[in-house]
Amino acid sequence: MIVDVAFWVSVALIVYAYLGYPAALMALLLVRDRRVTKAAVQPSVSFIITAYNEERRIREKLENTLGQDYPAWRLEIIVASDCSTDRTDEIVGAYPDRVRLVRATERRGKEAAQQLAVQAAAGDILVFSDVATALAPDGISSIVQSFADPTVGCVSSVDRFVDADGTVSGEGAYVRYEMFLRALETRVNSLVGLSGSFFAARREVCRNWATDRQSDFNTLLNAVAMGRRGVLDTASAGYYRNIVDDRREFQRKVRTVVRGIAVLAASARMLNPLRFGLFAWQLLSHKLCRWLVPFAMLAAFASNVLLAPRSTFYLAALLAQLAFYAAAVAGRWTGIGILKLPSYLVVANLAVLIAWVRYVRGERITTWNPSERVTALPQPLHQETT
Repeated sequence: MIVDVAFWVSVALIVYAYLGYPAALMALLLVRDRRVTKAAVQPSVSFIITAYNEERRIREKLENTLGQDYPAWRLEIIVASDCSTDRTDEIVGAYPDRVRLVRATERRGKEAAQQLAVQAAAGDILVFSDVATALAPDGISSIVQSFADPTVGCVSSVDRFVDADGTVSGEGAYVRYEMFLRALETRVNSLVGLSGSFFAARREVCRNWATDRQSDFNTLLNAVAMGRRGVLDTASAGYYRNIVDDRREFQRKVRTVVRGIAVLAASARMLNPLRFGLFAWQLLSHKLCRWLVPFAMLAAFASNVLLAPRSTFYLAALLAQLAFYAAAVAGRWTGIGILKLPSYLVVANLAVLIAWVRYVRGERITTWNPSERVTALPQPLHQETT
């Protein structure tokens, strides 16, 4: 009996995390649709670029930012150097009229460097972007339009991958799923997370900046705690190239989840529906349930092995699981399109499992090494910004 319960509870959690939650959001849309009121506003903007030893990429990032079609007198560009030891600061210094350098006296991590920039910023809207992320010329003017809606506290862009030749890649099934889910969350209530490579927030949302918490996730939680919401702007995109080394990409995912778990643990009060209503359910569903999926996968498989001899149904279920994992392995080694999704799901959940182990062991990640990406300027952007 206990084994049966373990199997069905595990399967239910997996199905709910990936299918049940978006289905519930779609059902809510029938009675609740909070459309974002956008307008062609031009608030004062502080554009914050965080950098650590970025001498190879910082110039291209600055040129891309200076090429924005936003009014120069309304745009402040700040580079927050996390005590870089290469020529990053020197290169930034070559733009004294348009770019301001804020340098940390010691290396304390991305969020600590961002805090220095936040404290120095004068804009009503703060836009955060990574060095490896390129924007279209209308990137800033597009993302600030959602702030015409007084309920909006922060805005997330969408991620766009770029091939080595500079052309925008087709989106994978999982990326399309995530963007679909974020669009649903925006219409029903609020996002649960922002794209760390390119997002924007009202100045007051960034007032209580935490140097030991993942800035994109924590900014969203700050906005909700203040009675505002986070939304997705599908017209705003950050362009970047995939990390070529799969091992580095895997480690990046592990680090991201470790930091996300730390933020959720520090903000566990926001899981209380009596205080945070619908958002508490969203946070539980999108973050905690998703991060519990690897444990559910292990429990579902182990219990299924014990149950398989009991009935044809459980035997078929075990064979289906084995086929899924076989497809994941095949997809990892062959790269066949139809097998990429199961491969991605298994690898992503393995990263989450390792992240939990590292978190339970007491690991907390504050310092950072930027992802090994080349600043991604798609071909159309090259033509428009040169």
